[in-house]
Amino acid sequence: MIDKINKLLAEIETIKADKADEIENIRIKYLSKKGEISTLMNDFRNVAAEQKREVGMMLNELKEKAQERINKLKDALESGQTGDDSIDLTRTAAPVALGTRHPLSIVKKEICDIFKRLGFSIAEGPEIEDDWHVFSSLNFAEDHPARDMQDTFFIARDPEIVLRTHTSSVQTRVMEKQQPPIRIICPGRVYRNEAISYRAHCFFHQVEALYIDKNVSFADLKQVLMFFAKEMFGADTKIRLRPSYFPFTEPSAEMDISCNICGGKGCPFCKHTGWVEILGCGMVDPNVLENCGIDSKVYSGYALGMGIERITNLKYRVKDLRMFSENDKRFLEQFESAH
Repeated sequence: MIDKINKLLAEIETIKADKADEIENIRIKYLSKKGEISTLMNDFRNVAAEQKREVGMMLNELKEKAQERINKLKDALESGQTGDDSIDLTRTAAPVALGTRHPLSIVKKEICDIFKRLGFSIAEGPEIEDDWHVFSSLNFAEDHPARDMQDTFFIARDPEIVLRTHTSSVQTRVMEKQQPPIRIICPGRVYRNEAISYRAHCFFHQVEALYIDKNVSFADLKQVLMFFAKEMFGADTKIRLRPSYFPFTEPSAEMDISCNICGGKGCPFCKHTGWVEILGCGMVDPNVLENCGIDSKVYSGYALGMGIERITNLKYRVKDLRMFSENDKRFLEQFESAH
């Protein structure tokens, strides 16, 4: 047995390997349960009593030498790979799928970019608001339906605190702190107490615009609306303004665009009218200006507001509003090419 041990010691000293599978085969040959060293260990019980001490020490040395040699081969292999700059060992072995921006974020950015080119800056405000900034400062009457619990989320412990129903509250905050000229857009999330369906949700997103200065007229508003419609939906887009009513603007109007599916000829999407409503607008009511500390005899302005979900529906033909908030990757991955 002593001769066999000496032979294996000499053999182990000369072992070479430069591949992981070769090193593993060496380990199996010498150190596995059925390896050569394990076989010698099993035969140790047959060694004569007077040789057990010497043979036992030699077996331990053999096992240590084998383990040490295999460890050196592994270290040499790993250090050789690390020195290769062509391989990045920090990279994950699995491919990383790139994400995509949410369709509402894509459209919101597109809307904001259009208004930025017209000189508008972005203004933001809190989603939890007070009655003054959401209703009273905007000329809402005490008995206006929007104050009813069916439309607005009120805080139970304080009826003066609400979840904002529109981003017009940001406009009033800016007007209170800043004197004209004011030219802002207010994107953000808003809340209304509505039954959730394919066409309505208890929260959605808006972009509102406000411009206040001396001698601002409805003609200025119309030109901005025309520019926005053509930039957003194409150069052939037509617009029409229909008289409407909002507490915070006078006169007020709803704006329609020519249906970009049928080209204005009539289809189920536009209910065979050739037109699709996209936003509300109007000249800022003098009472709103006075409520915010702006002299309505010196300054005038216009405001407009639109739902981002509605604009996104028009651009991408999304039939169910709930899909925007369900986080279904199959739906979201369809917008990779829209960046």
